[in-house]
Amino acid sequence: MSSSNPQVLKTTAKPPQTTPGSTNPHTSLLTIDILTSILSKSLLNPFIAWIFVLCLRAHVTPSTDPAWILAVSYATAMTVLFVVRIINQRAAYGAPRKVDFEHEVVVITGGASGLGLLIVQMYSMRGASVAVLDIKDVPEKGRDEVFGEGVLYITCDVADRRALEVARERILQELGTPTIVINCAAARINGLSLLDLPADAFEKTIRTNLLAAFHLYQVFLPGIIAAKSGGTLVTVSSVLGQLSAAGLSDYAASKAGLSALHRTIEAEVRVNPLIKTLLVEVGQMSTPLFDWVRAPNHFFAPILEPVEVAREMVAAIDSGRGGVIRLPFYAKLVNWYAVLPATVQRVARYLSGIDAAVTQSRQTSGKTY
Repeated sequence: MSSSNPQVLKTTAKPPQTTPGSTNPHTSLLTIDILTSILSKSLLNPFIAWIFVLCLRAHVTPSTDPAWILAVSYATAMTVLFVVRIINQRAAYGAPRKVDFEHEVVVITGGASGLGLLIVQMYSMRGASVAVLDIKDVPEKGRDEVFGEGVLYITCDVADRRALEVARERILQELGTPTIVINCAAARINGLSLLDLPADAFEKTIRTNLLAAFHLYQVFLPGIIAAKSGGTLVTVSSVLGQLSAAGLSDYAASKAGLSALHRTIEAEVRVNPLIKTLLVEVGQMSTPLFDWVRAPNHFFAPILEPVEVAREMVAAIDSGRGGVIRLPFYAKLVNWYAVLPATVQRVARYLSGIDAAVTQSRQTSGKTY
């Protein structure tokens, strides 16, 4: 992870205390994500593919030899795919914006715990100007030990429009105009069927996960648009917004709406090449949000460590690019899942256990509303 100002690194931030999900360490050692990562760095890497060609060349293999033809064809195919991915990224999201943390102000909602806290600590250690908005009342004494030195912490209900406007004015006065806004705020899941879910619980989830984002973007986006260097808007959503698992009607509905809201904003600000939007749709993470839910299949749907997601997000923000981040591997396939025949979708859901995961986890944990 690169830094534009390495001289101001600090080491005061402590790692967050997160509650890991209910995983079986023996079944989590090997996952499809590990396999795809190994393949992407070996057989599916175009540079590695050309090494095979060079090895054959070193053995003076004739160009008519089947091994030579196969190696060159494979290396060429991998290279073409590599170039196409780069062209697709550039064509879809434009050239990256220049990110200079001497002039950037980072605002992170939900930054008092979990994924948000990790991102706060990463930027704090690099000397960036960071403001945290969270409903938790964190004592002023000891904040530097939790978030890092110089972080501005504001106790704020991000679903309250007036509270957000007051927080924005304070950030403007103490740090400057926010240019990177990261929405990590999320409500804890209820895990109840639609008929058992209280109406006020559904409303609270929608208010925290969706309505709060609407207010956040309306309050802070004008500053990003007006900034000469542009800015980056980051939305942390969930793959469950598309898969809509049983027992998660409120959470899935809010995340589906959140992803749609983000894509609408991306379409509206696309005319300005200096404004980048980053949509993050992830599976289950090892955070208190899902601490009682067992993953239905650890090989195909491994539980993510928050640091994995934070590392991907920070790398994308630092590079100044926009786009979509989906983790783990199965999350990258949800768009393909949507075009499968309905019968195949039903079979896939049954085999994955996605619709039984919440109910079984609730029975195992003894969780009640």
